[in-house]
Amino acid sequence: MVVSRRHFIVSAVSLLLRGRGRAQEVTFSSGVQVVNILATVRDKNHAILRDLTKDDFTILEDGRPQTIRYFTRETDLPLTIGLLVDTSLSQTKVLDAERGASLRFLDQVLRENKDHVFIMQFDLAVQTKQPLTASRRELDQALAFVDTPTRRQLESQAGGGTLLFDSIVDASDEIMKKQQGRKALIVMSDGGENGSDANITGAIEAAIRAETLIYTIFFSDGSFGADRGIMQSLAKQTGGGYFEVSKKQTIDRVFALIEEDLRSQYSIGYVSDKPPVVSEFRKIQLVLKKPGLVVQSRDKYWAGPPEAPPGR
Repeated sequence: MVVSRRHFIVSAVSLLLRGRGRAQEVTFSSGVQVVNILATVRDKNHAILRDLTKDDFTILEDGRPQTIRYFTRETDLPLTIGLLVDTSLSQTKVLDAERGASLRFLDQVLRENKDHVFIMQFDLAVQTKQPLTASRRELDQALAFVDTPTRRQLESQAGGGTLLFDSIVDASDEIMKKQQGRKALIVMSDGGENGSDANITGAIEAAIRAETLIYTIFFSDGSFGADRGIMQSLAKQTGGGYFEVSKKQTIDRVFALIEEDLRSQYSIGYVSDKPPVVSEFRKIQLVLKKPGLVVQSRDKYWAGPPEAPPGR
């Protein structure tokens, strides 16, 4: 969570530092911007590590060491998930599998009355099929209506394309920026992009300003225009993960890996030694002291008010 200088916040935040086995009072004055980083750590065999402590990490901001002010493992913070489904014609053959796996994933992950999910589809346009809800029933009903455009819609649509980048900007600016806790977009697509007002940089920066991880699921039937590179960049630069559906790795397996990732995050927070004077992106480097480990986290944050210029 980034606490804006424009918000009045409670000055005391009590956090349980499990590595020390006791609660510690951390005090921030009104107007202090707290930078929160969600991170997943894996060993050389790609196994997730869940037993690291605060002392195993170092944070650099624009190359300057920072003091870690709070640290928790397996955070129990509320989770907000956006399912972004590519419903362009290239996805026709895989949509049924995506819908079924999405439902099974939500059954496993969603904690009703605590976590919230919204569903958005994108093709010739971006449509929110289900606003934020904690109801599995509502999500089940909404997923049934996630589908490719009809022939009549195609004929009546001016222009055309697959608005992948615009969907990420809309989800970040209109929904995620207003939420607290852990936030993740799960994007199911073949990476084909055509017609968005936003570019890939704008989409990535919109997600970072909204403090939202992007998990991308590359699912292609071999149609022309697929782009793994776009899907990989969206995930890597926001601190999420990239997954590819194949004969060896089913979409259900991919969702299981994302669930494991979301349940195994470290939440690390600090206050910059250089308070922002102007609004800007600042580079973050989360470093592990133990060799041979790989950390997955975002590499920059928005220093300043969350009401940033749109990512277009």
